[in-house]
Amino acid sequence: MAESLESESRKLLGRLRDTMADEAAGQARLDKITHLTADSMKTEVCSIYLFRDEETLELCATEGLNPEAVHETRMKMGEGLVGRVARTSKIVNTADAPSARGFRYMPETGEEIYSSFLGVPIQRLGEKLGVLVVQSKEQREYTADEIYALEVVAMVLAEMTELGAFVGEGAAMKARHTQAVMFRGGVGQEGGAMGHVWLHEPRVVVTNLVSDDPEAERQRLHEAVDTLRVGVDEMLADAHGDKDQIDVLEAYRMFANSKGWMRRMEEDISRGLSAEAAVEKEQSQARARMQQVTDAYLRDRLHDLDDLSNRLLRILTGQGRETGSDMPSDPILIARNIGPAELLEYGRSLKGVVLEEGSVGSHAAIVARALAIPLVIHADRITNEALNGDQILVDGEQGIVHLRPDDSVVGAFRDKMAMQAKAQERYASIRDKDCVTKDGTRVHLTMNAGLMADLPSLNSSGAEGVGLFRTELQFLLRNQMPKRTELADIYARVLDASGGKRVVFRTLDIGSDKVLPYMKPQDEPNPALGWRAIRVALDRPGVMRMQLQALIRGAKGRPLSIMFPFIAQYEEFVRGRAEVHKVLARERRLGHAVPEKIEIGAMLETPSLAFAPNRFFDEVEFISIGGNDLKQFFFAADRENERVRRRYDTLNVSFLSFLQSIVARCDDTGTHLSFCGEDAGRPIEALCLAAIGIRNLSMRPASIGPVKSLLMRYDLSEVRNVIDTARLQGEQSVRQMVMEYLRNNG
Repeated sequence: MAESLESESRKLLGRLRDTMADEAAGQARLDKITHLTADSMKTEVCSIYLFRDEETLELCATEGLNPEAVHETRMKMGEGLVGRVARTSKIVNTADAPSARGFRYMPETGEEIYSSFLGVPIQRLGEKLGVLVVQSKEQREYTADEIYALEVVAMVLAEMTELGAFVGEGAAMKARHTQAVMFRGGVGQEGGAMGHVWLHEPRVVVTNLVSDDPEAERQRLHEAVDTLRVGVDEMLADAHGDKDQIDVLEAYRMFANSKGWMRRMEEDISRGLSAEAAVEKEQSQARARMQQVTDAYLRDRLHDLDDLSNRLLRILTGQGRETGSDMPSDPILIARNIGPAELLEYGRSLKGVVLEEGSVGSHAAIVARALAIPLVIHADRITNEALNGDQILVDGEQGIVHLRPDDSVVGAFRDKMAMQAKAQERYASIRDKDCVTKDGTRVHLTMNAGLMADLPSLNSSGAEGVGLFRTELQFLLRNQMPKRTELADIYARVLDASGGKRVVFRTLDIGSDKVLPYMKPQDEPNPALGWRAIRVALDRPGVMRMQLQALIRGAKGRPLSIMFPFIAQYEEFVRGRAEVHKVLARERRLGHAVPEKIEIGAMLETPSLAFAPNRFFDEVEFISIGGNDLKQFFFAADRENERVRRRYDTLNVSFLSFLQSIVARCDDTGTHLSFCGEDAGRPIEALCLAAIGIRNLSMRPASIGPVKSLLMRYDLSEVRNVIDTARLQGEQSVRQMVMEYLRNNG
């Protein structure tokens, strides 16, 4: 009996393959598929519903229902039994459809005479494409074998859709991957870029779905799985005791050796699928389950299986990652996520980056900022939609991506970029001028950096120095702890490249969203408030001392500025400063050159430090307000949470008043104060920060021109009056009144 069912399944698949090879137009193919499926499954009705847009399903072909309803009957996601299958990606199998939950009667189809209903989702790798339905007059539930047969037909439909089998004269639907699509994501790094798609993990296209020789396909599958297992074992051998990497690879090995996974794929092959089609069928079902699972551990395991399936498909099809020689001249990288080292390998050849995941504080975002590459994050499902070579526009200012845009969008985007280029010319004309406001106030503008690749921007941007050099990137980009000599060499080269301009080195800021690849991650419920930055350094002083030695040796006797991150109280600064003096004393004893002058400062990123004892402000040599963290803690709004991060304005009166209290304390003690963060590089915010008394701003290099241009055109005392007036009038934010002032004054 089982052999008979497998034979029937292979027979149906063979007929579907012939249909796919037929040169008929798209609609004719769909019509033939519904006829073949109804005939094979001995049902009166077979219907195909496909998505017209994200929320609307359309009846595109039918055998048994009223043919006049084709392309006329539409329903929303979740509407009726068909909509329920589409929304949940779960099978609906009922003997009495009219009494089933969610049933909706569609009079134009003539379906009222049919009782039984079986609907399965048409989807590819988690991407919803439509619903396949069979119906019968007889009241009965469909068997497991019948459900399986319909699932296989749905999978073939999904693959045929992917391959454009339903496109042509009288087509039932538009060609896949040819339509213009817009994605709204989050801003990871500002800027705009035009170019062509380069996929970090190119999609595998399965073209041979059906096989007449199950034994040969089983052999191909076993050989590919053996190759996969050997590859996983080799990766495990190369893990060098890295526990976290080993944990992931052990999960890979568990799946690669899973008898259940192999058995399901072998069953798929016995029913007529090719080896790669069997792998992809199981992968699609895993992706569908992944969307339903809320447990983080289970999602990670399903993600492991998904990744392993991709590796197996590449072995079977020979479609490895394409070589760099095929990369377009203006590549915009598309990926689900990417590590900092991988992004650096691409380097400045990239015009932009778009990620499905990521965060504003992620390693990839830090590298993108260092390379001045526009980055959009949370562009949901773009890896499913984009193909290598597609034209793409990235608007990093708005977090918008246009894939395969039409001519009007391209024209508008070109105009916008031309305006920005014209503005850059204007900024170039003031690059070498001091930033002096209309009322004669001198404001110092410095840049943020973290890589040697940043340093050429010191001259090209007009920055007066490096207000923040992030030293953690040298730790994040390696698979093991860097050596002291390596770090000393890097720091020496940074100071060489600075040409005598001041560079402020922030000591290692890890933890929270920055976990070293070779450091065991801490299972903390809220890592942003947990064991990070100076807290890690003081608890693990060996790494801190090693870095301090590297900084002192890299200075080679030149002036050195060191800044501790995330200081929350005076005692932490005192302990950190004591470590610097211990290392200095040891270096002198060893006969090494020490800096002719050393400044020790702190980042003010927690509200608590603003209320530290007076002796902290007397003793610290400089303070840099870390605006990104300080704002999230002040408003209790996670900067990684898109629901709340934009809710609170930097120009909120309460936040500006808090910043003014810090300015006052620093003025009283003569403490050098700067502001570092995204807001320092936004012209309106920078103008207001300068107006309340902050005279040093550190930002990304590309922001220096726009900020300087605005500051030089206005009188800070007038802006301060606007801020004070807004406060007296009880405004929540000064933004609107400041904008009105700017408009009224040119």
